[in-house]
Amino acid sequence: MKPISRRAFLRDSTAAGASLACLGSALSLAPFARPQGANSDIRLAVVGVGSSVKIGGKGKADIRDFRRVPGVRVVALCDVDRAHLDPELAQFRKRHEPITGYVDARELLDQRDIDAISVTTPNHWHALVAIWACQAGKDVFVQKPASHNLFEGRKMVEAARKYGRMVQCTSGSRSRSGITEAIAYARAGNLGKILYAHGVNYKPRTSIGCVSGPQPIPPTLDYDLWSGPAPVLPLRREYLHYDWHWDWQYGNGDLGNMGIHYLDGCRMAVGQDALPRRVISLGGRFGYGDDGQTPNTQITFYDYEPAPIIFEVRGLPKDKSHLSAPWDRNPKATMDSYCGLQIGVVVHCEGGYVANNKAFDTAGRLIREFEPTTPDLNANFIEAVRSRCAADLQADILEGHRSAALVHLANISYRLGRAAPPAEVAERIRGPKELAGAYERLAAHLGANGIDLAHTPATLGALLTVDANTERFIGEFSPEANRLVARDYRPPFVVPANV
Repeated sequence: MKPISRRAFLRDSTAAGASLACLGSALSLAPFARPQGANSDIRLAVVGVGSSVKIGGKGKADIRDFRRVPGVRVVALCDVDRAHLDPELAQFRKRHEPITGYVDARELLDQRDIDAISVTTPNHWHALVAIWACQAGKDVFVQKPASHNLFEGRKMVEAARKYGRMVQCTSGSRSRSGITEAIAYARAGNLGKILYAHGVNYKPRTSIGCVSGPQPIPPTLDYDLWSGPAPVLPLRREYLHYDWHWDWQYGNGDLGNMGIHYLDGCRMAVGQDALPRRVISLGGRFGYGDDGQTPNTQITFYDYEPAPIIFEVRGLPKDKSHLSAPWDRNPKATMDSYCGLQIGVVVHCEGGYVANNKAFDTAGRLIREFEPTTPDLNANFIEAVRSRCAADLQADILEGHRSAALVHLANISYRLGRAAPPAEVAERIRGPKELAGAYERLAAHLGANGIDLAHTPATLGALLTVDANTERFIGEFSPEANRLVARDYRPPFVVPANV
């Protein structure tokens, strides 16, 4: 069977709302948004420069990448920490490039000489700054995951459509990796019927440590602005600017940090544009006691028909022999793999499987390796800013919302769970064979790290039923689960119900 084209694949996986966005953008431009001609520069701002103390800031990468796109001028930077903002401003001035710095994103969004923004803030700020930008007539390139909770993602989609803005949400599965092409090959039937999609995120994460009490706020940081929609709480982690990923108030754990890249690919593979009918997640924070709240080991089953999704997160090394070494520095030497992958998406079919950008037969023999034909996501965003057509976006916000929603479903299930002995877990999940197999691998992996689930039980999440039309929970556990669909917002940093 002939593989479908990239354009056809993207068209078929985009909902009607996105396909109508070209018409909407012509009708709903914000009052002072200027149309972009083919020869005019796109004036872009980066919101959230980030720090490279522990990990390279994504904002720095977006500055670099957008500066390389022809016809783009980075004209403004925003960060709530002057220790991050000022050095980046200095780099522009050293190159004699005009630049303006802001601490408060609202002041930046008031400027009429900015056409688009890149959002590289912590997760709890993604939705609000993106919605504000849409209301201010600016297009948005937002990092994964699209949102911090289920409610926010839908509001981002509504804002993009209402104000006719181009909103792109990044994902490793949609980048220039060959994964999109390999998934299209499988979906075209070249390996027979798709049975299920399996995502893996085997990435070592060492402990973030424990602090004895509230930590001092850096004098360069506006902590009220950093907190934004979240409550202003005492700082109870050693490293403020990255370890928020493992705090429910701000982050979404490793499933929302790295896993989302390939969870998105799994959803692409099974061809689903709605939420699954049921979800269950289990795991725990094993191997150390620290200030982190989110699981470092987690498996989730998404009950799609006819092909489900299973996703595995592992944060510990291959076995306990590595525990005394800096095992987060060399993941290839310390981690197991699944179908040859430590991070990625595997599409299991009747006649073989796809692992990231490669296709194999049932005996594991390589059939084909796929080179990327998709455009660079940054350049693709600028192309859509010029065309004013959301269908041109490789990663439209509607797709970003749908995949981020899978993160939120899993985490809600986990957060409503309780510690359960292995026999109870095995009994509860014995129906789906993909989930039972993942649990066996989880137990073996933890055992290799000296962790006995009989003495340190996993958290067995609630089996949740989802109403895909309303994007809310129904049935057992639904009152508790629906309370976690959104958060209590701190004025004036409120994501509105009516955008």
